[in-house]
Amino acid sequence: MTPSEFLDAVRDDNETALSRLGSSKSLYAATGGEMDAGPVLEAGADAEYVAAQTFHAWADSESDDAAREAFETTAAEEDDHADAVLAELDDYQPDDDATGMQAYLRGLDDTVERAGALVGRVLATEKSKEQLTGFFVGQADPQTASVFRGLKGDLDDQRERALDLLETLCEDDEDWETAKDAADAAIQAAYDEYTEQLEAMGVNPKPVC
Repeated sequence: MTPSEFLDAVRDDNETALSRLGSSKSLYAATGGEMDAGPVLEAGADAEYVAAQTFHAWADSESDDAAREAFETTAAEEDDHADAVLAELDDYQPDDDATGMQAYLRGLDDTVERAGALVGRVLATEKSKEQLTGFFVGQADPQTASVFRGLKGDLDDQRERALDLLETLCEDDEDWETAKDAADAAIQAAYDEYTEQLEAMGVNPKPVC
């Protein structure tokens, strides 16, 4: 399998979950239904901060040099992302509350699984960045929309970094399958949390046709 085939397979097999994670309900779920700028920014800051701590932990425990470097770079980017969102808030301290996808990621210690799950994490997170950007466009706040648009741009680098790492790590079809399972599981963990959050508020997570 090539990296591009891997990426296509993950996208295709998780099309429904990714589509729903990219719906307007995703912000509603993340904020507990508080669709004002403050709660939305706080949810964004929390997500970036928790992700940074996850990737710092991966880097600290990683024995493979190439993987450790990739995780360190990703952690530093997420630190910058958290700082960028926190700059839009007054004295907000994010919590390191790893639930859903981040809880799944922190349970991984295999390098191939981590690299695969990182691809899944990027695909899921791209959807939330689109919603955050759209929210602030709708709020007639182009400056904050631009912040989240810039964060989404960094995800392109993270995706390519993870795919390059997989190309280095995966020696056979079994390795690629291991990575694929981890990518799928990361997206599913994000989707499961989204579903649970909405259902707890009495909202149907499935679109009304």
